[in-house]
Formats: sequence, C-alpha cells, structure tokens
Amino acid sequence: MLRVANCSGFYGDRLSAAREMVEGGPIDVLTGDWLAELTMLILAGNRLKGRPGYAPTFLRQLEEVLGTCLERGIKIVSNAGGLDPAGCAGAVTELAARLGLPVRVAHVTGDDLTGHDLGGAPNADTGEPLPAPALTVNAYLGGRPIAAALSAGADVVVTGRVTDAALVTGPGIWRYGWGPDDLDALAGSVVAGHVIECGCQATGGNYAFFGEVPDLARCGFPLVELEADGSSVVTKHPGTGGLVSVGTVTAQLLYEIGSPRYLGPDVVARFDTIRLEQEGPDRVRVSGVRGEAPPDTLKVAVNYLAGYRNTMTLVLTGLDIEAKARLAEEAIWSRVPKESFDEVHVELTPLAGTALLRVTVMDADRRRAGRAFSSAVVETGLASYPGFYGLTPPGDASPYGVYWPTLVPAETVRARVWLDGRELPAAPDTSDVPRASGLPEVTSTRGTNGGEREGEGARRDGRGEDHDEDETVRVALGAIVGARSGDKGGNANLGVWVGGAERFEWLEGYLTVERLAELLPFTAGLEVERFELPNLLALNFVVHGLLGRGVAASPRLDAQAKALGEELRAGLADIPRRLL
Repeated sequence: MLRVANCSGFYGDRLSAAREMVEGGPIDVLTGDWLAELTMLILAGNRLKGRPGYAPTFLRQLEEVLGTCLERGIKIVSNAGGLDPAGCAGAVTELAARLGLPVRVAHVTGDDLTGHDLGGAPNADTGEPLPAPALTVNAYLGGRPIAAALSAGADVVVTGRVTDAALVTGPGIWRYGWGPDDLDALAGSVVAGHVIECGCQATGGNYAFFGEVPDLARCGFPLVELEADGSSVVTKHPGTGGLVSVGTVTAQLLYEIGSPRYLGPDVVARFDTIRLEQEGPDRVRVSGVRGEAPPDTLKVAVNYLAGYRNTMTLVLTGLDIEAKARLAEEAIWSRVPKESFDEVHVELTPLAGTALLRVTVMDADRRRAGRAFSSAVVETGLASYPGFYGLTPPGDASPYGVYWPTLVPAETVRARVWLDGRELPAAPDTSDVPRASGLPEVTSTRGTNGGEREGEGARRDGRGEDHDEDETVRVALGAIVGARSGDKGGNANLGVWVGGAERFEWLEGYLTVERLAELLPFTAGLEVERFELPNLLALNFVVHGLLGRGVAASPRLDAQAKALGEELRAGLADIPRRLL
C-alpha cells in the first residue's frame, strides 16, 4: 500500500501539521492542499502588492520536515505553488541549500491560461459571458504531471492549480503505474483524495455529531492507505485526537459535491458506488468505486475584479426586531439613496434575544461605496431604533473579486513538468487521455419550491402506507440526521445522511426539495437539485445561486455556506418515534 498523509486543508491551516504527520507514524507521501477557490484571488492580490504568488506557509512547514523526509524517502506533493509554482519551487531549492540538504525539486505548469482564447468564457453554471477582463485564469490539471515528476526522481513536487484529489491520484499513478484505462483504480484514488483533502474534516472536525469525537481540540490529520486497485483505508496516526468513522468519512464525501458523477481531468468517479466499512478503531475501508472516462473539457477558474464593497452591521435587541430593522433601513436610505449603488444586500440574522442587520453595498465607484455610505449609517445612530449600536466602525470600501467557472477543451491544455529547473521532455499531454463527450446526466429532482413531482406525493410524509399509524415526535431534524455544507462558486451544496436503512427510507421520502424550502425559507425561489446516494444513506442538495457570484462577492454573513447544514438540522420535523 501507499500511505499518503495530508498536512493542510486550506491556506491558513495548522502550521504544526507537517511535523505531526511526519513524526507521528510511517508515511510514504506528504501532501498539502492550499488552494480553495478563493485562494487564487487572495494570491493575485498579494502578487499585485509585490508579495509572492504562492503560499509562504508551505515553506514554513517544509523547513521543519524536509530533512526527515529526505532521510526516510517521504515524497512531498503540494499545490502551494498557486499562481507561481516556479517561484515556489525556487524558494524550496533556496530553503534546502540553506539547510544543507540535497533535494530534487519539480514543479508543474500549464494550468495558467492567461491570454488564451476562452471563447467568451461562458459561466459553467449560468451561461453568461465573462463581463470583465480576467485577473487570473487557471485550468484544473490532474495527477499525471505529478506522477511524471515523481517518476523522474523528484523529492518535492510543487504545482499550481490542480484538482484537490490530484495530490493523491498523482502519487497513486506513480506507485502503481495506472494507465488512462484503469478507470476504477483512478476513481478510487480520487475518492481517497477527496476524503483527506480538507484535513481534519475527515477525522471529526466540523462533524455534526461532534459529541462523539474524542479530544477534538487535538484532532489528528488524516492519511489514506491506498492500494493497487484504488481501494483505501482512511485512518490517522495513533495517539492523536479525533475520530475516523463511517460517519466522519461520509460527511467529508458529501462536502462540496454536486452530482454523484464527480468529474475530474483523470476520471469521473461515481460517488454512488462508494462502499464504506468500519474496519477497526479509526479505520474505515473505502472500496467499490467505479470510474468512467473523463469529460472532453477541463474546468477553468477565472477571477476578475468587480468593484468595491462595504458592509455595516447593526445590532437589534429585544422587542419588535423586524420593525426596528425597517426603521434602520429607512434612516440609512434617507441619507444615501439605495438606488445610487450598483448592488445592495440586506440580511437580518436572528439570534437569541437579538439580531444582526447587515447592510452591504457594492459599486464600481470606491468613494460611493466607502465612507459616504458607512458614515451615513453611523450618522443615524441617535435618530434610529431604541438600543442602536453597531459592530463595525465607519470605514472605506474594499475591492472584491468574482470567481467565474468556465470550461475549455481538454486538448487545448498542455501540462509541463520541470525538474531542477529543466523541463522534462515527455511531460504528459492531456490529449493522450481517452475522454467522453456528452456525459449522461445523473437523475435528480429539481425544483423551485413548486408542487409535487411525479412519484413524490405518496411519500411526502416520509412513511408510506405501511406506517400511516406510526406515532411521530416533533424534534429537531438533527436528532437523527447529519449534515455538511459548503460552496461551489455561486452555488451551495448541502449533504445530509443518516445511520441505517430504515432511517434512510424515511429521509428519502421526507426531505424533498419542497420540504427543504420549508425548513430553509431563503432557498425558496432558487433552483435546487436533489441527488440520492443510497450507498451512503445520503442525499445531496445543490442550491443554485445562493452565494450570488461566489464567495469573494457573496454578501451573506455565511459567505461559504458552511453553516447551511446546521441550520437545516435545527429545523423541526415530525420523525417517527421508532426511528428515535
């Protein structure tokens, strides 16, 4: 088996994780994911300010473990190269020289498509053409360039924009020699990569049933024991906090996905074929994953600067919350007309005995969205609702960007692999991979809080004819349902699961698209897709447009939809007593 350990789930994750994973037990490959969708925009901002276009925190972690990794033959693979993988590789070489360590450093390029003809870059979700010049343009590459670098003798491989799972798929191809037709094995490695890509989220972090997780404050990072057929065991180092269970792995499998057909540049992994089994304490076996030929397009992440934004947050307390919110808005817009801004978003968030009123304005004119707005809000302070106070002082507007997903023909993208500053002559070409066009859709339920769909009416109450007399108890849905949610561009995903076939039969009938809108009213009117994953006893909902134009531009308090699942679990449901 190949032991692949993760030491970073995002730019800003625990700095001690690399040392913990190297010293905590035997591993063969150390990986780290630094590139969320928002990160490329952050790195672009850094680059404009004269800072590195890669993640310097990677170098801080590397300094602690590089010598040990070379001694033990542990390979290091990371996407921390961001917008400048060559610069990051050069920094690694300089670090190694300072430490007196002989190291072979590879980096992967070809993902940067700046200047390429994107054909108008239609948005992959909405079809709209790109409305502004691009700041960054990066295709999602796969694992084969990483495998080529490792096969050429690299000790450290630094990439730019690759899929998160490629950090595991690449080492798998290197170790086992999988070809493009080894679809099931490749798909299994993609699933393994998806499980560990977000660090401690696979070992009990952010877990709905967190009371089950021991010593979460010292949660260990995950690793996978990847086998030649693509199956794997998810585990963690002994003596670390956290939990690896079917539940924690299921939760991460449902994170930031759409259809059960999980598309990637190396393979399409069928998440509706995954089998999970608790093999032992903190050991979950993942098997049965089927793969299909990848699509003939590659996803491209485009970022552009869209203007300036400013947010003021007011606190409303006690009685008449909604009336106070209306009064606050009237006072604000009497001083700065609402229609003077390109966009305005108002969000009232109820809390225990109080509420937050967030008013966000967006405009191409920095001055209009700056102190002209925030000072006007403060000026209403003595002529507004009782108990007025704010959480934000008057301040200037800040620039914001938009994440824009689009697609390009895979044959137009060529990955390039460099080792010790020299390009490898036979870098893998994406055109070598057999690809499928017009992938069939996975059956889903779509709706916008409309009427019943065919076949749903008979099961709206989640019981069915045999259980009409079942006694129900009105309790929080989270009494039996786990959930995890996240962002995918302007959309949000919400995965829910239960333990046991009987509970899933109830959930499958109860939690329709319409019911979701009842429990989460702000999803009403939005297009929502529901996908069924009975192998995981789970459903996945994709809420289109909930996050507007993506995380960086979203004015929602929960801009990444991280808490969407917990909001759902807090909703009341009539659950059969027998399931409790």
